[in-house]
Amino acid sequence: MRPQDLIRIKRDGGALNAEQIRAFVRGVTSGEIPDYQTSALLMAIFLRGMNRDETVALTRSMIESGSRADLSSIPGLKVDKHSTGGVGDKTSIPLAALVAACGVSVPMISGRGLGHTGGTLDKLESIKGFRTNLPIPEFVDTVRKVGACLIGQTADLAPADKKLYALRDVTATVECPPLIASSILSKKAAEGIDALVMDVKTGSGSFLKGLERCRELARTIVEVGTGLGLRVVAFLTDMDQPLGRAVGNALEIEESIECLKGKGPSDLETLVVEMAAEMLVLAGTAKLIDPARERIRFAIRDGTGLKKLREIVVAQGGNGKVVEEPSRLPQAERSTPFPSPSSGFVTAMDAEAVGLAAMALGAGRRTVEDRIDPAAGILLRKKLGDRVEKGEPLLELRHAEATPLEEARAFLSRAYRFGSAPPPGRPVVLGRILG
Repeated sequence: MRPQDLIRIKRDGGALNAEQIRAFVRGVTSGEIPDYQTSALLMAIFLRGMNRDETVALTRSMIESGSRADLSSIPGLKVDKHSTGGVGDKTSIPLAALVAACGVSVPMISGRGLGHTGGTLDKLESIKGFRTNLPIPEFVDTVRKVGACLIGQTADLAPADKKLYALRDVTATVECPPLIASSILSKKAAEGIDALVMDVKTGSGSFLKGLERCRELARTIVEVGTGLGLRVVAFLTDMDQPLGRAVGNALEIEESIECLKGKGPSDLETLVVEMAAEMLVLAGTAKLIDPARERIRFAIRDGTGLKKLREIVVAQGGNGKVVEEPSRLPQAERSTPFPSPSSGFVTAMDAEAVGLAAMALGAGRRTVEDRIDPAAGILLRKKLGDRVEKGEPLLELRHAEATPLEEARAFLSRAYRFGSAPPPGRPVVLGRILG
């Protein structure tokens, strides 16, 4: 069947069968189908959607477009965690160390930051020498020896996803649950995992706006993952304010270390404990969630999680001394306070504005070619519910001497709202969806 026939079927609200989808993905990967026809079909999918069977077939075809990591020589179930991205979301780093410290293998393929959301790879690369571009055999060997390894997507794993995502990015078809689910799950299944914990962010700092759209995405990921034979649990988590108090690559590594010492922000620790415990249950090393939480908390208290992070850093070429001495991380030349324009309680935050301000300081990218300043970022001194006096610092801007601050200040001028009373409390975990 010609590409235009597939476009017409989907344009008119029909469903594509598995063979049609397989032929489409083969054509995209080989270059036989031109970008303009691929883009047309992506837009038709964006507007018309895909049912569960279509999305499973698309994901499976994307997996088959490349090679798969073989983790079968590693005992036990292999479990990963993935987030849709947020501001200050460094959860993967302490979580991977804690879960591995509890005896569960964590192979993790992570991404880079673009726009207002940060990327796990960029954070890790603020550690001198840390390698995120390991070839697959070394990736597998590191998981076997250390218990966890965090790398970027390789050219051999789900290459169709790389091509499709690049076109989605320039055709305004990114925010589509079936396409998001197939993109995430094709990479995750190709890395050889057995189970996945998914963190779907919702709120002002999430890339997909609206709680119901996020819930739809979470359900789609669980259903499609189950259709691929994976055990999947999805969390809906709050991103109406940044997670933790650090936004920026080296700053977030330092906060991850503090979390593993039991001294991190409470919202970050809560999220790490909840999702890490779920990973232990999925792996079968804990039968119930409460004992699993206690095992994770114990790995924080007795320092085994922190020790495991050091092992991961060293295994991937980084300077392990940063775990004991975070001052070895890149340090900004300047720290500039951002004063509060009002007195009162912080009643609302625009997390996206904070992320965009950090990007303006050099902590993030506008385009994939942009260079990152690993030391740049923001420390939040006040968050939701905190009392502040006019002129008191709301945040601290960390930046290079020559960095202009006007753009960051403009974003931050709309990042906070104030009132005479604190807002109602909001939990960091808003929901949990099981397969």
